[in-house]
Amino acid sequence: MSKIAFIFPGQGSQTVGMGSQLAVLYPEVQAIFNKADEKLGVSLSSIIFEGPQEQLTLTVNTQPALLTTSIAIYEKFKQSGIIPDYVAGHSLGEYTALVAAESISFEDGVFAVRKRGEYMEEAVPAGLGAMAAVLGMDASQLEEVTTSVTNDGNPVQLANLNCPGQIVISGSARGVELASALAKEKGAKRVIPLEVSGPFHSSLMKPAAEKLNDTLNSISINEAKVPVVANVNALPITQAEEIKVKLVEQLYSPVRWQQSVEKMVELGVDTFVEVGPGKVLSGLVKKVDRSLKTFAVYDEESLTTTIQSLKGEK
Repeated sequence: MSKIAFIFPGQGSQTVGMGSQLAVLYPEVQAIFNKADEKLGVSLSSIIFEGPQEQLTLTVNTQPALLTTSIAIYEKFKQSGIIPDYVAGHSLGEYTALVAAESISFEDGVFAVRKRGEYMEEAVPAGLGAMAAVLGMDASQLEEVTTSVTNDGNPVQLANLNCPGQIVISGSARGVELASALAKEKGAKRVIPLEVSGPFHSSLMKPAAEKLNDTLNSISINEAKVPVVANVNALPITQAEEIKVKLVEQLYSPVRWQQSVEKMVELGVDTFVEVGPGKVLSGLVKKVDRSLKTFAVYDEESLTTTIQSLKGEK
């Protein structure tokens, strides 16, 4: 029998109105949005459903908004009786995966990612950090580029290893600028600066990681009921203490998404279900291996079709 992985998107997948159709149709979906509002003491659901986009894209709002929307959709899968064999999430999505795996309660998860967003915004003043997507260059070549620039006093490193030929770099604004130019010189097809509020998954996030550690100590983290493939090492983990350590490390370490997909395939997964807005992760999975089956679930139609298809397979 085929194995299924549920995967959860990270920052960048947010859109105003995400989850609103399902919230209107299903009281249990709306209940998740209500829980988030109650826990945070703000009307997060209004920002999600009505915007404005500028409010939603603030890191402190985006992170809890995406977790809430994805878990609200996941609630319908739970009711349908479809249980994944593995879960994983891209960056912020790892917290959603941990909520789905019942390692962290929804309320603690939404609180933790709100704090994570605050710490990430505080860590590096606006304009001092940057990120860029480098296309058409392999990781070892690009790492030589970033190491060379960092050794010259301008920190920059690999941040997201998304799929073959797509790697994001992150670090000081100057470091990213120099590494982008050098990568092009050395054969990268394209370098695309990203519109982000900070140098995520770089060593410049270490001050945020220290604060995050304190926040994670204040919530309950339990053994995961479904193995979670961690961003930091692309290995399945279930133990509570290891989960906490990996979440702290994740803030300043690369997201090894390509390796995470490859590991799940090695473990027998051939079907990936992206739960949450957009189709970014489904696209990356296909770029890792075109033979894999993918579903992206973000509205009533995609939810119904996916559940029917998966139940047919079972």
